[in-house]
Amino acid sequence: MPKITTTKPLRISIDRGGTFTDCICQVVDGPDIVAKILSVDPKNYADAPTEAIRRVLEQYYGSPIPRGTELDLRDVEWIRMGTTVATNALLERKGEKTALLITEGFKDVLQIGTQSRPHMFDLTIRRPIPLYSKTFEIRERVTVQNCSDSDLRNIHLTSPEPVDSVIAASGEIIQVLQPLDTASTKVQLQSIYKEGFRSLAVCLMHSYSFPKHELEIRDMALEIGFENVSLSHEISSRPKLVPRGNSTVIDAYLTPSIKQYLEKFSRSFPNIGNSRTRLEFMQSDGGLVPSSSLSGLRSILSGPAGGVIGFSRTCFDTETRAPVIGFDMGGTSTDVSRYDGELDHIFETITAGITIHAPQLNVNTIAAGGGSILTWRNGLMSVGPESASSNPGPACYRKGGPLTVTDANLALGRLIPEEFPSVFGVNEDEPLDRDIVLTKFQELTQVINKETGMSLTWAEVADGFLQVANSAMCGPIRSLTLEKGHDVAKHQLASFGGAGGQHACAIASDLGIKRVLIHKYSSILSAYGIGLAEVVHEEERVCAKAFEGSAIDVINDSLDSLVDYARCSKTMESFSNIRAYRFLNMRWRYNGSETSIMIPWESPDSDAKQAFVKAHHQQFGFTPVNRVVYVDTIRVRVIGCSVSPEDSSYLQVKSPSISTSATAGATPSSRVSTRFSSIGWVNTPIYHLNTLSEGTEIEGPAMIIDKTQTVVVSPDSKATITRDLLILDIDQPAPKSTSSETIDPIQLSIFRHRFMGVAEQMGRVLQNVSTSANIKERLDFTCAIFTPEGELVANAPHVPAMIGSMAFAVKSQITEWRGKLQDGDVLLSNTPGGILPGSMPPTSKLLSEEGAIFNSHLLVRAGHFDEDELHRVLCVEPARFPGSSGSRRYQDNVTDLKAQVAANHCGTRLMQRLIEEYSLPTVQVYMRAIQEAAELAVRTLLKRLAHERRGEDISAVDYMDDGTPIKLKVTINPTDGSAIFDFTGTGPEVYGNWNAPIAICNSAVIFALRCMVDSDIPLNHGCIKPVQIIVPNGSLLCPDSEAAVCAGNVLTSQRIVDVIFKSFRVCAASQGCMNNLTFGNDGENGFGYYETIAGGSGGGPSWAGTDGVHTNMTNTRITDPESLERRYPVILRRFSFRSGSGGAGIYPGGDGVIRDIELRLPMSVSILSERRSFAPYGMAGGEDGQRGKNTWITKAGRCINVGGKNSIRVQRGDRFVIETPGGGGYGAPEDGVSRKRDESVVMPAFIPVANGSVAANRTLAEQV
Repeated sequence: MPKITTTKPLRISIDRGGTFTDCICQVVDGPDIVAKILSVDPKNYADAPTEAIRRVLEQYYGSPIPRGTELDLRDVEWIRMGTTVATNALLERKGEKTALLITEGFKDVLQIGTQSRPHMFDLTIRRPIPLYSKTFEIRERVTVQNCSDSDLRNIHLTSPEPVDSVIAASGEIIQVLQPLDTASTKVQLQSIYKEGFRSLAVCLMHSYSFPKHELEIRDMALEIGFENVSLSHEISSRPKLVPRGNSTVIDAYLTPSIKQYLEKFSRSFPNIGNSRTRLEFMQSDGGLVPSSSLSGLRSILSGPAGGVIGFSRTCFDTETRAPVIGFDMGGTSTDVSRYDGELDHIFETITAGITIHAPQLNVNTIAAGGGSILTWRNGLMSVGPESASSNPGPACYRKGGPLTVTDANLALGRLIPEEFPSVFGVNEDEPLDRDIVLTKFQELTQVINKETGMSLTWAEVADGFLQVANSAMCGPIRSLTLEKGHDVAKHQLASFGGAGGQHACAIASDLGIKRVLIHKYSSILSAYGIGLAEVVHEEERVCAKAFEGSAIDVINDSLDSLVDYARCSKTMESFSNIRAYRFLNMRWRYNGSETSIMIPWESPDSDAKQAFVKAHHQQFGFTPVNRVVYVDTIRVRVIGCSVSPEDSSYLQVKSPSISTSATAGATPSSRVSTRFSSIGWVNTPIYHLNTLSEGTEIEGPAMIIDKTQTVVVSPDSKATITRDLLILDIDQPAPKSTSSETIDPIQLSIFRHRFMGVAEQMGRVLQNVSTSANIKERLDFTCAIFTPEGELVANAPHVPAMIGSMAFAVKSQITEWRGKLQDGDVLLSNTPGGILPGSMPPTSKLLSEEGAIFNSHLLVRAGHFDEDELHRVLCVEPARFPGSSGSRRYQDNVTDLKAQVAANHCGTRLMQRLIEEYSLPTVQVYMRAIQEAAELAVRTLLKRLAHERRGEDISAVDYMDDGTPIKLKVTINPTDGSAIFDFTGTGPEVYGNWNAPIAICNSAVIFALRCMVDSDIPLNHGCIKPVQIIVPNGSLLCPDSEAAVCAGNVLTSQRIVDVIFKSFRVCAASQGCMNNLTFGNDGENGFGYYETIAGGSGGGPSWAGTDGVHTNMTNTRITDPESLERRYPVILRRFSFRSGSGGAGIYPGGDGVIRDIELRLPMSVSILSERRSFAPYGMAGGEDGQRGKNTWITKAGRCINVGGKNSIRVQRGDRFVIETPGGGGYGAPEDGVSRKRDESVVMPAFIPVANGSVAANRTLAEQV
């Protein structure tokens, strides 16, 4: 080790990514030192961060430091790192062997999760693999005394009698129904220890408010010898058992790996414990913590968080305060985020299908990057989501890879091969290969031209793929801004990452953004941002109080105590200057709402309620009337201030200003032929960034290159060089000229994204502005756009059953109102109300018993919302029928309808913008063309099926529980791919409510065909065009207009899909039911609750069924166990798999579930269910799944089978138990042994990407 001759402090920041490790060493009064090395290079070094530190120290001291030498850090003030250790442990499944301890009755609840399937049209239903190896149930039980999280909070609940009652710190009264059985728990812990477990995840019901039992378990576990015990109340103080449990398991699984890595890393620095060097790690929330405080859960997304800190501290103009969008485009994906002066945190997120509770920056990952694969499918260009990754990589890497976005950029001259090192090919010693790229594009162009009859050049095809990629990336950016109520065009775009500079101008232009900012360290901005981050410590506690009266003083005192506690944390020990920030997590309290906003509350003098009202209106567009503001949790974030004033002023971003006299010309180093969409091929000048002086302005087209990135300056842009930033100012492009006579496959692929974007943004507005939990939280709606003829063009993938019914409704309105409508008119067709809460009465026989009846109502005339007339049709008219009531939540209905009006207005505005961009004839032509693309895919499917089933009868029959047959015969024309779906032979209309209107049958056919296509095609009217559906009038599937139909949508629709799959022998039957449960009361304290319950899915020719999941025509989420008990007067006694209910087979059916609910008040309980008489069928020799069962257990112990469809009046202490059907098995069991799902082959790896609010909303859209 060289002799140290200086005392200047060094500050080292490292971002260890999946491919590269970036390191920047800031030298006080000296130039920065940068290192970029491979994250994995075992031939040269064992640990990339250690090697990066060695290299920067070697360069700083100016003398060699041999590898393996112990590194002296006496001149290093701190090392800050974002690491993928936790990420890799998840990806490679190399975390600690973990056992889950959970309240008795809930051993399967984390696997059931929300009960929704990850992808609506994927019949194999692949869920993430559980991280825990084994589950153990603990004998203990607590619940809340009152419904503290709903309008029923004033109802005093006395059943069941508790053993003890405790007032929790949150103010909630906790009833201890079963104290912790310490004797049996200790025996279990000893048994678990003997099995080799050393890490435990403990998650008990309501422990967020009553942690006593979890703490007792930890004491016992540590005494036995367990090395790591993660308690759910310490991981997250928020209610919701499932996300808190998932978070606890992740922490228990990863934290031991983190600790092992830190011990190994520290061995390279012998004096780190005695030196003044601080070792700090980046968390997903954008804050640093000492190495001793780092947890696995908090470090999963540290790299993307570093990028957010980087662009927020370097690209945000503190004078104009223009908001900035972060655009981090890498090899496999692109991260987008937003900064407006405050970091945007989210606290519940869905990461790779798992809902977790953990603070993280709102970073959203798009599956489109430099390595995204380019494909031509079903007449459309697609970019991603599949990636070539680094091996084999893009085609130009010389390893036989596919065409990717990188290849398109290379082919079009937007990447310069000579600027890349010769590290490609099998021996990693060759340059990028442009020739193979051109050959592949020429081959693909021939295929496209043959299928479309076009005469495109390979360059037009390559450029088209880039346009499609840009369009795909623009959608989530629009959503990210829209969901917060902001205009994307008023933002600036901060571009970073290896591929960002090649696309930034095009992305900004498409979004209407006028300025792009690229920092000098943009290619290592995550590492640079980690160096600019602050050490933080957070504490959060449940509050559960109304923000009014004396409670405000109590909340303030609680926050002060929490601040004091956070200041004394181990994280803050080395700081004398600590800043504290206080927050209230607030929401309006109305039925079932979970939508809250985090509001800063500096002191009691500041008006937190007014700030919340303003923020709520900005984000959601409305302010509820006569609603209490409720504080869910209080949160404190303390920051250790280690940056001196002079350093702080250096880091503070100033508004870039360039004087005209300072600008200077520049001489290009060379030129290259580059293709731009707007002007074609151009001999483009190339500039090297390090040769350009501050103040230089460069008009596009041009290319600016440095060691790690290429920036493409588009023809409509101007680049300006500042000290730290490259600024690109963009002129708005002229309207696009696209022919309305010829279908361009490039534009068709772009229009697909644009049409879907309109539908999705309409959905976002509806969700934000609505009041009811059914829309806001469960997303029980569909938004769509239609042709002038009423044919579906695009819809956000919400509820399959609505696909057909919307088309019927729209066509009906067109027929009735043609020529009578004005701009701003809105029509309503709906059926709320009925004889029971929820409009799902199990015994209804007539449509009038199910709600208000009106085919068409003019809700808005020329922009005027007629509320008086609405009250008449929703409340007055339905109540005239004997035993019926009008809408029970009229004000919620009004708000929801206004939200739907706002969503339509949003869609209208976006479509008008699209028409201004392309022209009305062009938009309408591509509306029809996108339907034709879907039609082509379905015709291709039907031709294939006709070939596979040649000579075989394609037909099936199945029976409803009352014996009514659903019969189908399919006849396919193998020449043109058309088909007749003939339901002749289906039984007559029933004297009950499971009749299904013809629209339901259409929806079921569309859904089944989309599942069988097995590729990502547009879901629109084109899917049904090749199909003629024959349904006999007066049958179950085409009943009289007065027939009751409420169960047709939720039961019969499921059975229609089963019959279609049976006829084509696609798979065994799934549960064939939605298990619709409602309970509630009328009156002053009336309430209503509705849920659908999962069952088993059917096995298929290459997959086993899945346990406890929704199938076919529904994908609704189920209420979390803790939320259910906090909102409604019930106790959930059990929610688990119904073991053995799936049919045996080579590929067995999935098991159903058991849901056992104890009612704490007298109330009405109703069930609408199927498969209680006829079992879900097996296929190809597989056995049937078990039938479902509904049991009423009185407090006295009587067990009463209530049948599949019934309504009962229960008393306090009664229980209602639903056992849902299992799925059928596929293939005769081999020697009586079923082959369970091979998780290692079938299940995808858990890929931890930054799924922020946009990704969560998109996931929810398929889980409703």
